[in-house]
Amino acid sequence: MNDKLDSKKLTYFLPNIFTALNMACGFASILISAKGHFYMAAILILVGGIFDLVDGRIARLTGTESHFGEQFDSMSDLISFGAAPAMLLYHFSLADFGRPGQVVAFLFLLCGALRLARFNANIEKVSSEFFQGLPIPGAAAALTGLVLFTMEYKDLRDITFLFPIYVIFYSFLMISNIPFNSFKNSMWVKKHKRATLFFIFLLLALLLTYEELMIFIYITIYVLGCIIYFFLHKGELKNIFEWKGDHDI
Repeated sequence: MNDKLDSKKLTYFLPNIFTALNMACGFASILISAKGHFYMAAILILVGGIFDLVDGRIARLTGTESHFGEQFDSMSDLISFGAAPAMLLYHFSLADFGRPGQVVAFLFLLCGALRLARFNANIEKVSSEFFQGLPIPGAAAALTGLVLFTMEYKDLRDITFLFPIYVIFYSFLMISNIPFNSFKNSMWVKKHKRATLFFIFLLLALLLTYEELMIFIYITIYVLGCIIYFFLHKGELKNIFEWKGDHDI
């Protein structure tokens, strides 16, 4: 009997362990980026993203989803995908701009917090097909990808004015009403499962081989693709996130 109870407690505790590991990666990234170890700081954010994927999957598989878990996950995400990327970009480039650079880094963190708060407030309303605004892990991947990309192509670091523009752009994407496809209910994916699986393995192989390039390329293609799709289908999608009596951001 006691063994069953202990096993049940462990099952409920397991998703939160991965959430805590995600938070730990974000915290470690902040410490390391302050010392100028930008590559490792970027990789830690990406590893945190893997833990973030795992905790939700485990909670759903074991039937241990809870309101506590959702809130804990959001707090962890704010550190790993809000504060950590903001500090990474600040130490990598934005510090050269002085106080305006600090404001831009804080803007990313603020928009990330607003994005998470809106998601939690509307979690029962938003269609599973689309995210309302760019999810904070996607924005973190965009900033992380930029750092890795410009470390590979060092001449791009000389174009300093692009860094704050890039951060501001992704900050506002998080709190925008642009729908970003989740691919959860994609008919094409359901009809072509083998092709989808092969494509995923191919993307992962490229990512593991050329991580300095692929993260930046993947997130750029995804974001531009979703924005273009939104403008081409604006009539169909313009009211997708509007609810009566709602005053959420």
